[in-house]
Amino acid sequence: TARRYIGDRLGRVATPHRILDPAAGPLIGVKLNILTRKTLGGIQTDLDSRALGADGRPVEGLYAAGEVAGFGGGGVHGYNALEGTFLGGCLFSGRAAGRAAAAQTA
Repeated sequence: TARRYIGDRLGRVATPHRILDPAAGPLIGVKLNILTRKTLGGIQTDLDSRALGADGRPVEGLYAAGEVAGFGGGGVHGYNALEGTFLGGCLFSGRAAGRAAAAQTA
């Protein structure tokens, strides 16, 4: 079952309790609607995720990754991208930005 899934146990800071367990209260319920939106634009970057200024040259020390760099649509996947496809571009651009920033300070 989901309660026995090891990833669930390792990721929690408190053991799960039944909602109706009076010893586990007070309880607060929060309804979450987790979603992602398409950002049809963003900060223009080069292949190292360095943010580009109005003149097209990198702005010293400024990087943009993920949806800030337009990966939420209109970027790598195009305007008809499905919401579940954004994570790959966000991870890739974040890694590129991190590597470029680390190389800059080395």
